[in-house]
Amino acid sequence: MRAQTIRFLFAVFLAFFCAAASTRAQEDEIVANLAGGRVLIHVTRDAIVFGVIDHPLEAKSVPPRVAAIGSSHIGIFFGASEWQVPAQPKPIRLDRNIGDLRQSSPAYQPAGSGDPDLEIIGVGFLEKLRPLVSQLHHKFDLKPDEPLFEIVLIGYAPKDYGPEVWLIDYGAEQQSVSSRAEYLQTRPLRPRFTQLYPPEKREPKTLLEVRFPADLQVVPLLGLIQANDPGVARLRSSDPRFAKVVEQLEHGQANKSITQDAADFLRGALPVIAGGASFIEGKMGEAGGFEWIVPPEEPVEKQRAEDKERPADAPTLMRKPKP
Repeated sequence: MRAQTIRFLFAVFLAFFCAAASTRAQEDEIVANLAGGRVLIHVTRDAIVFGVIDHPLEAKSVPPRVAAIGSSHIGIFFGASEWQVPAQPKPIRLDRNIGDLRQSSPAYQPAGSGDPDLEIIGVGFLEKLRPLVSQLHHKFDLKPDEPLFEIVLIGYAPKDYGPEVWLIDYGAEQQSVSSRAEYLQTRPLRPRFTQLYPPEKREPKTLLEVRFPADLQVVPLLGLIQANDPGVARLRSSDPRFAKVVEQLEHGQANKSITQDAADFLRGALPVIAGGASFIEGKMGEAGGFEWIVPPEEPVEKQRAEDKERPADAPTLMRKPKP
């Protein structure tokens, strides 16, 4: 009888221990901090002007971030762009330590895929994402076509192809690998590429807008222009240059806009459509130069070792301190 009692107490203790261990495992699991919002992109006659509006998806959301990808592109990062590992004090950010993926990644171009440089960029970020996603072991609610991570890629294609804008989406799938139904193996899927610019021949060249998530309920700037929104209408009539920019957008001739006029118009439109949300604005020239118009408010981190080796005149997306 005493032996049965001891076995019973041991079983209760073991069950309690397993439940506690399972709870700790859930608490200690890697956590993805999500970025949500929208990007507005105007390809002008000699540059690409863009604005990004933050739309927090949860209490611990991070803002959409911008990073240089090589010398001719920048990426705007949405979704699971930041990961917190319990054992590490600082989160892992996918917009950091990118370098030139064309130099660091092997060529990877399946049959029927796009430009090799684009494939290398896509696969380079897949390799950065893989070890993080593999640490997710509990079920997440992700629709089949819904991306876990997304990059809006802006820049200039090689061989004088001209300006280009791509959407690179990374999905993920889960499967059970043990008798414990709640313990799942997660792996990221190969990126999906969607070309947003240039449009097909004879299609209008106008303002582009990307949202994350895709069903974000906001009225696009073009919609506000067409609806004669009072705030946008006041901005339009405040300067003949702005009226010209809007006219070119409406007639599908955005590529004829003067870059400075387009940048100033977007600078005036962003606070109107963002409401109280934070936003940033920048432009990328045809020669690859990047310039902040409205820089991010995030503080600049302490200089990293790899930054100390950069030439003083090398392009950077870090916010320059005010004099």
